[in-house]
Amino acid sequence: MLGVPAQAQQTEQKPSLSYGQLLQKIDACTPPPSSPEEEIPPSQTSKTDCTIKKVELDPARDVARVYLAGQEDAEPPQEIMLLEQNGELIGKLRNTNIPLDVTPTTNNSAALGLVMQLFLLLLLLAGLMMILRRSASSSGQALNFGKSRARFQMEAKTGIEFGDVAGIEEAKEELQEVVTFLKQPERFTAIGARIPKGVLLVGPPGTGKTMLAKAIAGEAGVPFFSISGSEFVEMFVGVGASRVRDLFKKAKENAPCLIFIDEIDAVGRQRGAGIGGGNDEREQTLNQLLTEMDGFEGNTGIIIIAATNRPDVLDSALLRPGRFDRHVMVDLPTYNGRLGILDVHSRNKKLAPEISLEAIARRTPGFSGADLANLLNEAAILTARRRKEAITPLEIDDAIDRVSIGLQMTPLLDSKKKRLIAYHEVGHALLMTILKNSDPLNKVTILPRSGGVGGFAQPLPNEEFMDISRSTDLGDLYLPRTWLIDQITIALGGRASEEEVFGHGEVTIGAASDIKKVAELAREMVTRYGMSDLGPVALERPNSEVFLGGGWTQRSDYSEEVAAKIDHRVQAIAMQCYEQARQLIRDNRPLIDRLVDILLEQETIEGEQFRQIVAEHTQLPEKQMAVIH
Repeated sequence: MLGVPAQAQQTEQKPSLSYGQLLQKIDACTPPPSSPEEEIPPSQTSKTDCTIKKVELDPARDVARVYLAGQEDAEPPQEIMLLEQNGELIGKLRNTNIPLDVTPTTNNSAALGLVMQLFLLLLLLAGLMMILRRSASSSGQALNFGKSRARFQMEAKTGIEFGDVAGIEEAKEELQEVVTFLKQPERFTAIGARIPKGVLLVGPPGTGKTMLAKAIAGEAGVPFFSISGSEFVEMFVGVGASRVRDLFKKAKENAPCLIFIDEIDAVGRQRGAGIGGGNDEREQTLNQLLTEMDGFEGNTGIIIIAATNRPDVLDSALLRPGRFDRHVMVDLPTYNGRLGILDVHSRNKKLAPEISLEAIARRTPGFSGADLANLLNEAAILTARRRKEAITPLEIDDAIDRVSIGLQMTPLLDSKKKRLIAYHEVGHALLMTILKNSDPLNKVTILPRSGGVGGFAQPLPNEEFMDISRSTDLGDLYLPRTWLIDQITIALGGRASEEEVFGHGEVTIGAASDIKKVAELAREMVTRYGMSDLGPVALERPNSEVFLGGGWTQRSDYSEEVAAKIDHRVQAIAMQCYEQARQLIRDNRPLIDRLVDILLEQETIEGEQFRQIVAEHTQLPEKQMAVIH
């Protein structure tokens, strides 16, 4: 074989010995017999050379290792498998001068078996320990089930102080007294004053109630407990009351301190509404809370702050003096409040020099602090998506539309639907411009928005009246009847424009939300505000959600005859405003056609441009002219 050393060839060609060949080689090493009468076998007379140097027997493996003459030291011996009985082989080896050794190989099977058994035993012990530990922890959890889950901080470092809370100055001023009492109680106790035991923060969602609590914790520098009202309520009997007791026990040990309960309406709803008797776990939790706040034992040095946006469902015993003595209204911010909130949330935003926070504050009446923070965040996201270095007025406008109306969708292609939407929105925008008691137009667009909005005509918000869609009770806004009538007329302007331009048979369902708004406003004018010939009588109560402890049915405060009169008055108001809208659309048809053509071309008309076009064809009210100038 080419390229293979001769030694390697010899190694590969060297045959292995068999048991019979080993016996023959031993016979060759047997010396001749000592007696002359003994006959020497002919097979041994010719073999005078002995090729076996040493034999080692390994009974553990039942092999014989044979070392041959002329074999190198590094070369391994030949291994021959032995039989069960090897008497012949051993006898022959004893009759020769071949060295014979017995060297059994170390047998690790017994030790390996012992190790495996120990390993299985240790594995079993480890499993038992895990089961015992889990059962111990389960029993510990069962014992701690009634413990309070309130987060405790010796000195609450919330990162928020009163300087970081803007737009609710009156609430801050009332809560500043709490902080002053905790820091300098002698100022009040010296003249016999008693600090309120509980402060209830009431206001719409997103107005900053929880942030105020964080600011109090950051300013006071006393131990602070915070918990949600829902964490008291459990399905197991007695757990909620046990947690209330444990919370106040910990608070008394760390007095003076603050306890903040968020969304207290989850546990503080009115009692006495148990259906079918039985024990109400929530009521027992509330009873324990009432006792801890003002019961037989006092809780001097503990001030409780709670937040809710549903004060109407709270139990009267919870709101009495001695428990929640002070109710702090955290309302929607005014212009100055919005300006302060925008200033706080714009500190970490990159704004273009042309951005005016005053202009944004004027455009956002009715926005809460959370809405304003979200507005600036959406503007920053749009800026990053458009790869700009700073937020510009365009991103602010788009963010306001996105927050208040929805996400802009793909524009419609030129079609009959697009023209119909244009006439519908121009009908709203024209009435919004020419009516005397309406708010000025901000812009009108036919760009669709998420939620099925095909287009919209947006007014400039009025700080005095705000956006009625963001108010929970119109009675709080002091809206005049003339403004309400114009709002109904504007809402029907889209339907009136469709009917005047396309005919009665082509009227669409696009005005469904407008008609719903008309029905609500007209009915409230008749039944709640006394703005009809039925007189100044409140015939209905404000709609409220059903809650435990309140009425399950809406009781009518009038007869069926009066109900029929209410329906007639509501219909009369709606039809009167609809006829007025149709007449204004009919009188300004050439102007509407021109505005529609411009809107189809531009897809958006700003309020300034819209008013200038209308002013060329008609005489605008003084309010609208003042906006132009």
